[in-house]
Amino acid sequence: MTPIRVLLTDDHEIILDSLALLLSRIEGVEVVGTLNDSREVLDFLKTHDVDLLLSDMNMPHLDGINLTLKIRQHFPNIRVLMLTVSEEADSIREAFRAGISGYVMKKAGKAELEKAVKTIARGEKYFSESVMTQLVALPVASVRPQDEAPAPLAPLTDREIEIIRLVAQELSTNAIADKLFISPGTVETHRHNILRKLGVKNSIGIIKYAVRHGLL
Repeated sequence: MTPIRVLLTDDHEIILDSLALLLSRIEGVEVVGTLNDSREVLDFLKTHDVDLLLSDMNMPHLDGINLTLKIRQHFPNIRVLMLTVSEEADSIREAFRAGISGYVMKKAGKAELEKAVKTIARGEKYFSESVMTQLVALPVASVRPQDEAPAPLAPLTDREIEIIRLVAQELSTNAIADKLFISPGTVETHRHNILRKLGVKNSIGIIKYAVRHGLL
């Protein structure tokens, strides 16, 4: 089995060393490099195979947001996991818009970091619980006036509501299928219908809608 190849960048050497040691103890993960200058990341990616960049948010010269934008432009197949101390809504919003695949707090333990890396490696997104709380509090793309009543609840079936609740638990399509005793294809059909009915684009949009309408 091919390991998940991870590159680390943080301007604090002691954090880099600690992260490298921590990740090296996770089965199926290989740390291919550590960089304390974010300006060196793009050159490194030109000559090394990397699946996931684990980056700090606040770094001199090239911060995590701008680094993510450059990676999305030049290396779109490389996923970015932001590891930071910032729980500010503005920072989370900017990182989300830049195209990160995950956002985890530096206070997270080994178990959560392992879960985040492996979730993202499967092509899914991962946001720690405190970050998800901030995300669902952010306004939707079509911001409505504060005094305007929320849109009426979409005509969802009981099965669709059930799937929404499982999506909010961060279950994959296959896990949802196993839990409901239906095929992954059926789950994807329901998910497509949910996205269409709610007028959102992804799982985060589904969760935001569900929180606002008391479905969770």
